[in-house]
Amino acid sequence: MRERKAKKGDPLARAVMLVCSSVCILGIALIFIFIIKESLPAFRELGPSNLFGAQWSPDVSEPAAGKYGMLAFINGTLLTTLGGLLLGAPLGISTAIFLDQVAPRRAARVIHRGVEMLAGIPSVVIGWFGLTMLVPFLARISGTGGDGLLAASIVLGIMTLPTITFLSLEALRSLPPEYKEASLAMGATRWQTIRRILVPAARRGILVAVILGMGRAIGETMAVQMVIGNARQAAWGPFQRTSTLPSRIITDMGESSGLFRSALFAQGLVLLVLAMLLILAIRLVNRERGRGR
Repeated sequence: MRERKAKKGDPLARAVMLVCSSVCILGIALIFIFIIKESLPAFRELGPSNLFGAQWSPDVSEPAAGKYGMLAFINGTLLTTLGGLLLGAPLGISTAIFLDQVAPRRAARVIHRGVEMLAGIPSVVIGWFGLTMLVPFLARISGTGGDGLLAASIVLGIMTLPTITFLSLEALRSLPPEYKEASLAMGATRWQTIRRILVPAARRGILVAVILGMGRAIGETMAVQMVIGNARQAAWGPFQRTSTLPSRIITDMGESSGLFRSALFAQGLVLLVLAMLLILAIRLVNRERGRGR
């Protein structure tokens, strides 16, 4: 009787799951369609040479006469994301190794809870910390205003730390215990085992963790906006002010209309494409991981 009831319920469960998954796919498709639709006037009337130029000087009274180049903001987005990963990835991976292989159980539990609490802190709170504590500190040691690429990179490094730590920890814990046991049986030290056996064996999962951390960093808005300076220029030095695509969108969207608004949607489309490329990278990494097995 129970088997018959289970079989009768299977089609209903499959239908519910199909509806749920279809809603998710439909939502993603609608987001793409909406952003593409809203950005088409900018591509059609302003042209790629204007949109991907280096100058950003919108004209609210006459939008068609303005300059809407997003190249400086793409540069700011990529540099702050890279800087956040250069700070967050080594710290996150090292924390995962410490939790899995070095820390005593009680200390590991405390640190694990601390990283979990960090993951739950709202981004605006981290941005406020950066604005009130980090930026003045950087201003004192550098003799500048303190805000800019370095401040934004540090904030992003803090925000990517939980993602990279937890996913790297899962990658290490998924390894067969025989790897460690065989290495120690051959006379290797604990650090040799970690460096030469465990980390290389978990490198695919660690790489996925870094890519997902990059996806977390590339779309961050409020925290970055509070410390980057929001300047309409490209920046290369650590203490130079600039903007990212998300911070520029949120700064200018309130006063935009017409082609100005469409140009901001074009920035959102570029940001979405960058995020999709990260997801594609994750898919390729997972595919290679499956082939390796």
